[in-house]
This record gives sequence, C-alpha cells and structure tokens, in this order.
Amino acid sequence: MIITIGGQAGSGKSSVGELLAKKLGFRYWSMGDIRREMARKRGMSLREFNKLGEREDFTDREVDEFQRELGKKDNLVINGRTSYYFIPDSVKVCLVANPDERAERVFRDRDRQNETFRDLGDAKEKILERDRSDTMRYRKVYGIDASDSKNYDYVVDTSGLSVDQVVEKIIGLLKRDSLL
Repeated sequence: MIITIGGQAGSGKSSVGELLAKKLGFRYWSMGDIRREMARKRGMSLREFNKLGEREDFTDREVDEFQRELGKKDNLVINGRTSYYFIPDSVKVCLVANPDERAERVFRDRDRQNETFRDLGDAKEKILERDRSDTMRYRKVYGIDASDSKNYDYVVDTSGLSVDQVVEKIIGLLKRDSLL
C-alpha cells in the first residue's frame, strides 16, 4: 500500500506523514523536502524556487518523475501536493486547516530551511502566496487542481487537532474501509 498525503502548507502533511509511516512501519518521503533541497543547492529559498517554477517547469517535473518511480514500490507514505496525481493507485489523503492555524504552524516550525517570517502575519501572507503559486503551476504544467477534494479518498481537517489525533483518525478511516 502507498498512502499519499496532500494539502496546503501548514496543514500537517510532514508531521502527520512521518508519524503515520512510523506507526504503519512504512518508509516516508517528503516531496517538499526534496524541493527545499533543490532550492538550497541553487542558493534559493523555497519561495524563490516556486517563483522560478512559474516560468520553468523543471522545478516540478524532476520531483514529479521521482514520485512516479516511488509509485512502483510498496509500503510508503508520501507527502506531496501532486502525489495523488502521480501515484493514482495510492490511498489519497488531503489535509486541510484554516489559514490562521496553518500560518502559526509554519511560523513555529524551525526546521523549514530558508524560510523565514517576520511575524505571524507575514507567515500567513507567504503561505497564501505559496498556495496561489502552486495552484497556478500545477494547472499550467499538468492541468490539475491539487486542492480539489474530489481528487482524494479522504479529506481530514487538522484544525485544532494534534498530530497524534490526525494520525489516529486516518488509521481509523483505513480500518473502517478494510484497507488495514
């Protein structure tokens, strides 16, 4: 089984994906981490790299081809906004949360390389800008809307929930549907 986790910045994809993989004994992959590393190697922030991606589609295509290859494996949890699309036989989970909570999460996350925010308002502005950039790039390059809930098997609102609660909710849904 492969579980793909999509959602907007700050919705909990990384934290939930890591814990879910650990609980299931699966390997975890983060497409956002791969993109951050690609940006770092070019001396860019993720924001700058995403802006470049609005003009140059290699910024998405390299990661997306890697996802296609991952889709040939098993026992994985993959965090990526387009993972549902490149791994169509996966169990597709979308995490959502209100913008204020998402901003607070990314503002507090000190593990985000090359992403700095002046304050909470700046964090919110930048995640909303990232949402717009991602939506535009995915429509332009692939003709998809990664935020459309119809693309997913499960949509989980993470607002007000701990990572543990979200993971337990996902495991419960998988068990309910006899996938675990």
